[in-house]
Amino acid sequence: MTKRDYYEVLGVNRDASEDDIKKAYRKLAMKHHPDRNPDSKDAEEKFKEAKEAYEILSDGGKRAQYDQFGHAGMDGAGSGQGFGNFADAFSDIFGDIFGGGGGRRTNVYRGADLRYNLEISLEDAARGTETKIRIPTMEVCETCEGSGAKPGTQATPCGMCGGHGQVRMQQGFFSIQQTCPTCHGSGKTIANPCTACHGAGRVKQHKTLSVKIPAGVDEGDRIRLSGEGEHGINGGPPGDLYVMIQLKEHPVFKRDHDDLHCEMPVSFTTAALGGDIDIPTLDGHAKIKIAEETQTGKVFRLRGKGIKGVRSQQYGDLYCHVVVETPVNLNARQKELLRELEGIGQGRDNNPRAKGWMDKVKDFFGQ
Repeated sequence: MTKRDYYEVLGVNRDASEDDIKKAYRKLAMKHHPDRNPDSKDAEEKFKEAKEAYEILSDGGKRAQYDQFGHAGMDGAGSGQGFGNFADAFSDIFGDIFGGGGGRRTNVYRGADLRYNLEISLEDAARGTETKIRIPTMEVCETCEGSGAKPGTQATPCGMCGGHGQVRMQQGFFSIQQTCPTCHGSGKTIANPCTACHGAGRVKQHKTLSVKIPAGVDEGDRIRLSGEGEHGINGGPPGDLYVMIQLKEHPVFKRDHDDLHCEMPVSFTTAALGGDIDIPTLDGHAKIKIAEETQTGKVFRLRGKGIKGVRSQQYGDLYCHVVVETPVNLNARQKELLRELEGIGQGRDNNPRAKGWMDKVKDFFGQ
């Protein structure tokens, strides 16, 4: 069967550059490779045809001979058997994927992000504040200026990877790069490590930072301090510091997003006869008028006495939950008066909830 023109096979002009030829072959090889078309004889033949064309046109001497004499001048060059230079054509792809490349590379890593749990009061969360925190971090060693080598000496390129930080492994027609096991990606070996950092180039230190807490932060919110994490490796950028907000337990209030809740103890007589009581808010005191015959569980709502969250447009509310207190530590006179009260009127009108409950109990037992 007459062979097709190699330029026609790859779909390029006769004056195509080496880069154009490689790109054309790479596209065809990926399309027709037997691994992608396991049951296609046609794809296998087209793959071999493209490979043979690439072997000739990618070689300057063979290409010149082919341009002058055509197929007759090849004399068996470019047999099309096996995979040959397939890995070379794809080395730039796998270099990008696995972090390789043609030139020397040193692995550069961004510094680690840090997390700091900051516990603040409810008042500080509502109004905002500024505080200082002290955190441990890895900083560039001042003794060796981050090189890891003892002053007066210097690191040398790793003999295993030649300073690349990575080694290439050939697996069939795939060329894969991985981190060098000798230098662990640094691309260098240190014969005389710095005594301060033991060759790491970084040392553990503490630093003090000022943190501005915006008004309205809530439990679980986080504040990002850009660039305040650990320093990078081999000149990489620093990480960030995330300050995680935790609220201290408050003796009076419980927070529910922008709303506040509190229990409001009310005396037996105030609940029965009514009256005014003072309750605390984050802005001071407020008065609530208790209607007579108020029961435990009654909720009073004070609009706008909650918290304005970081992402809120208005303040939340304060909910006061009434808890009627039973008198304790009674003296003889007080007990006498309560017994007198019990004796002169404990009917349906005085205890409607108890009477209703008893009626339900009787119904339940069929009495």
